Amino acid sequence: MMDVDAATIPNKTKADSPKTINPSRKVLSCREAKLILGVLDECIHQMETASLLPTLLKSSEALSLSLEEEVVKALKEHQKLEEKYQSIALDGNHDQNELQVEKAKSAKLVQDSFRKIIRLLRATPTTKVVLKRIEPNTTGEMGSQKIRNGLCELREVVLERLLTTPAEEKESRKMMLEVSQRHSANQKLIEALEKEVAEANKNKDAEISTLNNKVLQLRRTLHQMGKGLEEFVMRTQQDAEKQSHSDRKTSDGKRARLQQEASQLRTQLNNAIKASRGREQDLRKEKYKEETEIENLIQKYDAEIGEKQTELEEMTRMHEEDQMELTELEKRFDTLDLEYSQIMEERQEAQELREQQERERQIQSQAATVIQAYWRGFCVRKAKKVSAKPKKGKKGKGKKGK
Repeated sequence: MMDVDAATIPNKTKADSPKTINPSRKVLSCREAKLILGVLDECIHQMETASLLPTLLKSSEALSLSLEEEVVKALKEHQKLEEKYQSIALDGNHDQNELQVEKAKSAKLVQDSFRKIIRLLRATPTTKVVLKRIEPNTTGEMGSQKIRNGLCELREVVLERLLTTPAEEKESRKMMLEVSQRHSANQKLIEALEKEVAEANKNKDAEISTLNNKVLQLRRTLHQMGKGLEEFVMRTQQDAEKQSHSDRKTSDGKRARLQQEASQLRTQLNNAIKASRGREQDLRKEKYKEETEIENLIQKYDAEIGEKQTELEEMTRMHEEDQMELTELEKRFDTLDLEYSQIMEERQEAQELREQQERERQIQSQAATVIQAYWRGFCVRKAKKVSAKPKKGKKGKGKKGK
């Protein structure tokens, strides 16, 4: 079976759909193109006039007041030529060659007459207004109307081709080629999918037939199982009846034994109730005694707590008095502490002053000692100098005498 991936299926979007490329130009600029379009317009106008010609021929007398005399005369002559042509075409007595010649001549006369009428209608200025008022006969003029519509469509196609540039035409051809290729690819894909669907249907039919066979087999199996189940139910019922009969016999003996045990248990229960009632009386007495003791203890506790509360209040009052006294002492201590700190500061300042004076005295004594030592040294040196000067003079005099 051929698998077609979903990715190979083209997504049909707006861009993939066929579209027409609108020409970039809106007005014809080439003279030849204008002439071609003018020829088509002239043909369309002539076809419109030709489509109205049968109506003009039928009502030529009614329109004689609106049309000119020459136009009316040409219409009547054209009608006669048409009748003559039809009579020649329907005549079968003449020779075929002569008939063909006469038919060709008559057709030539009809064509010339038609051209003359067209020329006269174009030359007459009032004919346009008259032709606009005439309603075309749609039943007898269907062929000319189709030709006119075809010419109009041809004019639109030719106009579009004339307005289309070579580049736009190339792009249009390219687009049409892409559309054709896409169509062929889609067609191949459709054929492949149809083959897959057919093969899938075959496989589905085969699966259905297989399932039908399985269903038949299951039905047969269920039928056989139903028969076996019925036999099993019958055997089970028989076994159950036998078991119930034996159980009934056994249950009778058990019931007698259980009744005897129940009577013994009732006796034990009555004895236990009597014993429990006596025990309950004793417990009630003990409970009353304990409740009385608890109540006495509570009263004693309340009395002791009252005394303790009184003592606590007295101690609280004394504590408050002590606290007030402590506050006063703290205030006095703060004052004394401030005075003490001032005294200590004064003492420290005095101590520092004494130390400063002591340091200055020591410095002065050291300076005096140094000065005295220096002065003594100076005096000694000076005395030595004074004592040394006379000795030097005596020695000099002696040398000179020698």
